[in-house]
This record gives sequence, C-alpha cells and structure tokens, in this order.
Amino acid sequence: MRHGKKFNHLGRTAPHRKAMLSNMACSLIEHKRINTTVAKAKALRLFIEPLLTKSKQDSTHNRRTIFRYLQSKEAIGELFTTIAPAIAERPGGYIRIIKTGFRQGDAADMAMIELVDFNTVYSSDAPKKQTRRSRKKASGETTQTAEPTAEVAEETAAE
Repeated sequence: MRHGKKFNHLGRTAPHRKAMLSNMACSLIEHKRINTTVAKAKALRLFIEPLLTKSKQDSTHNRRTIFRYLQSKEAIGELFTTIAPAIAERPGGYIRIIKTGFRQGDAADMAMIELVDFNTVYSSDAPKKQTRRSRKKASGETTQTAEPTAEVAEETAAE
C-alpha cells in the first residue's frame, strides 16, 4: 500500500534520487532553465521550492541548511545573490513547467522547467513599446479608397 507516500521514487534508490535531484537543482539555479522529463520536473519542483522559500532570508543557518541539499558553493552563491532578491515579493510558485513534446528515442514526455522570474518572454516587468498612431493625414498626402469611383467604372464600361 502507498499510504502517506507522496513523492515519486523515479525508479531509483534513495541516494541516487537525492543526488540526481540535487544536481538538477544546481543546474536549474545556474542556468535558470533546463529540459527534462515531466516526472523528473515535477519531482524537482517539490525538491527545490522549499529551498527557494528558505533562501529569501539570507542567514548563516539558511545557507547551511540549503547547502545540505545542494552541496555546491557556486549554486548557493547564485541562489542568495541573484535569485533570492528577484523572488522576494513572490509568495510561492517560483517554478514553471512547460511540456515540450515527446523524446525521439523512447517517446518519454518531455518538459522545460524554469524559474518564473527569469523568463523575459512571459514576465510583464519589461517596459512595453508604446506606439503612437496619429489620425491626421500627412500634409500633401491623399488617400485613395479601395472602391473605384463611379467615373472610373463608367470609363471601363464604355471601353
């Protein structure tokens, strides 16, 4: 029976699974976006979201706690210097999983997992271009209508 067992074991032993999730989390922190299978992406989301929440407060205790999971000084530095200030106001949901199709070799369902605040396509923080469209005609410029005038129609009928 599976009572009370909430996480996906991913067909691996516990140490292999912990090492794999740790490496994937370090890669996600370093590159801000990685491609993997949907099952691994969902498992990674459960692994890394509490760490991102803990990183919002920069304290020695939180750094050491997160280091227990990630085991990478570079990832810890990146997490606390660039990622934590960007997600400081967000109450949760730091990760986005986008399904990208199926893998060629074994038809595994693939996904792209990314940090929400570091995607320039979806984020609304970038200033939008404002275009001004004037209703005035430029001086000396005349416009033709799409319909031919009655005079032109009569000339073509006469010929």
